[in-house]
Amino acid sequence: MKHGSKTPSQTPVITAQQSADLPIALNTTRRSLLRAGIGATLLPIGGSLLLAGCNSSSDDDDDAVPAKPQPQPQPALASTFALAVLPDTQFYSRYATDAENQQFMRKYGSEPFQAQTRWVAQHAAALNIPFLAHLGDVVDQQGKPDQWKVASAAMKVLEDAKVPYSILAGNHDVIMDRDYVDESSQKNGKETDELRDRALEPYLKNFGRDRAKQQATFGGRDASGFHEYHVFEAEGQKFMVLSLSWRVSDAALEWANLVIRANPTLPVILVNHQLLNIDKDGVSPLEVPYGKMLWEKLIRKNDQIFMTLNGHYHGAARLTKTNDFGNPVEEMVVDYQMAYQGGNGLMRLYEFDLTHNEIKVLSFSPWVPQKPKETLNAFDQAVLTAPNEQFTIKMDFAQRFSGFNKTFKAGAATRGSLVEQARALILANYTDPATIVQKPAVDAEDYPKVANTLAHWRFFGGVAGQPVKVGETVADVTGANPIRRAPLNIDGVAGAQEADLVWSGDHHYLSAAPGSVRFLNTDKNTARMSYFTTDVAAPINPETVPSGYTVEAFLKIDKDWTAQKHAWMNVMTRDGKRGSLAGFSDGDPESPPLLFALSSLREVQWEVVPEVSGTRGAKTNWSGEIIADKWMHVAIVNDEVTHETVLYIEGAPVLRNASNAPGLAALAANMPWIIGAGSWDGQRADGFFGSIGEIRIVGKALKPAQWLTARRA
Repeated sequence: MKHGSKTPSQTPVITAQQSADLPIALNTTRRSLLRAGIGATLLPIGGSLLLAGCNSSSDDDDDAVPAKPQPQPQPALASTFALAVLPDTQFYSRYATDAENQQFMRKYGSEPFQAQTRWVAQHAAALNIPFLAHLGDVVDQQGKPDQWKVASAAMKVLEDAKVPYSILAGNHDVIMDRDYVDESSQKNGKETDELRDRALEPYLKNFGRDRAKQQATFGGRDASGFHEYHVFEAEGQKFMVLSLSWRVSDAALEWANLVIRANPTLPVILVNHQLLNIDKDGVSPLEVPYGKMLWEKLIRKNDQIFMTLNGHYHGAARLTKTNDFGNPVEEMVVDYQMAYQGGNGLMRLYEFDLTHNEIKVLSFSPWVPQKPKETLNAFDQAVLTAPNEQFTIKMDFAQRFSGFNKTFKAGAATRGSLVEQARALILANYTDPATIVQKPAVDAEDYPKVANTLAHWRFFGGVAGQPVKVGETVADVTGANPIRRAPLNIDGVAGAQEADLVWSGDHHYLSAAPGSVRFLNTDKNTARMSYFTTDVAAPINPETVPSGYTVEAFLKIDKDWTAQKHAWMNVMTRDGKRGSLAGFSDGDPESPPLLFALSSLREVQWEVVPEVSGTRGAKTNWSGEIIADKWMHVAIVNDEVTHETVLYIEGAPVLRNASNAPGLAALAANMPWIIGAGSWDGQRADGFFGSIGEIRIVGKALKPAQWLTARRA
């Protein structure tokens, strides 16, 4: 990746106090929270309604006779079973290792991956869970043996409990992980399982055929060893799980077709790492070329495939398609890796109620209730309730399967709802943390003013829709470091026009600044961009913030963002080439010494060279994927004592943070700070595409109560 693609080798632990102090931006759109690294809807259920009923005078009711409790209806019994599903576990495997500072164990005394498998092992009998499916990306870095050890130990919990499971390799689990583009990607086994050296693949060393054969449900693997199928029995009926690893070859697809034909009466659940994506709104399904290829070559012509599950894409969505037999196929994507704490232990239970012809879906975390109470904050949600996380699919199983299994029928109705029992188990003796409701500003000055503010730029005051004129100044609240719009088409910029940077009345609801600026028509391929710069003699230019720092920004990525035009776009940089810094011995020496950017995956990147003597390299924080067209508050806090830097998105600390990173290296006093663009090898590059409302730089670590999202005392 261009501009510093590596992640930090050490990850600091966020203390319990840091976690408990987090402010919560009250936004109940689950997908927007997920994309910003947050787990779920934050509103306590029914809280305001319950409080509203407490205002009546008790004197009016002194003589009232208590109403006789009405008998509650007994839950309907059913022939029912549940399939457990583990979405991408890659960050659980990574951040439970010594190389990443044992983040989970040090902070919480437990690990999310093992919490998931132990919960399934403990409740498989009571909840009639005959099988678990893993959706791939078992680890984050396939070349790191310790990550495989974490994953192996977690899955062994299921083996010891005799709970069968399927597993598959995601793109992070294989040595070569190139994407499918079109049919040419399949030719001659190009970039598929056929070209892998099986003797070298860590996935096969850790989850090979011999290990898979120990599962009581194991049916077989293909010649490559990457794809497998299982047959489990539940409620007197047999089901197949067909589990296909990353980039299945045509030969493996033929194997899959043969497996289905060899088991002509079995309903099939197809499990892949990649199949269905999620659209920009965060909830709608989006088909991708690889999924369409699987539909054409495997799914549509096999009536037995009635349901598909995949991970890979961050969030959750579902799509119903009609196969060649006129029957529905339910496609579902679920992946929580970009949520709080790398997924926060979230997983799924799919209940197959054969009596009432329903598939009921529960999204939950068995890990959250295990966390020490003092570490919990409002991002810790044990059960997700958004419509794309908790839903029911109507399916007349006997009718749906009648084309290949005339004898399919429900078993004896002996059980109550399994997802409701699971919900009760998760929430027993647990209450979601209280939500801290944050208030919008009452005026433009309703925010905490703090000492040691080095610069604070607030982008409002112009006429909405009108250009920010070349040379026009945006004041610094401190008065020391005003910024100006740079001249057009200098230092490598081409095609920029004055109308590419305009004023706007839009802003984050917690920002006291009543406006923003929009950066338009940016295109990295043509070097078209607009930006602001400090003066060459600005006092902030040589600043190294030796006593810690806090950088805050209100940002919105434009709805028309694409990786092709806007990957690695910069919010803020400081000029110069970091390779010129004394002792620098890291990659991308052409990059500036500070990068506040958005990656090709729309992750916030804070990559800086610390102010230290001797050999030094870049330190990087990464967020999860950020949804476009949504305002977000970003805070980067560097502690003076520990030298740890923690990145927060909408108040939630991200998982991938940097340690041992004191200060910010500067090259020279005449090297300005740049807002809205960066540089590469001395030429302006990678302009911002979206809106910026405020940026503040403070020379000390601030607590959340001092952030721009808080209100003045």
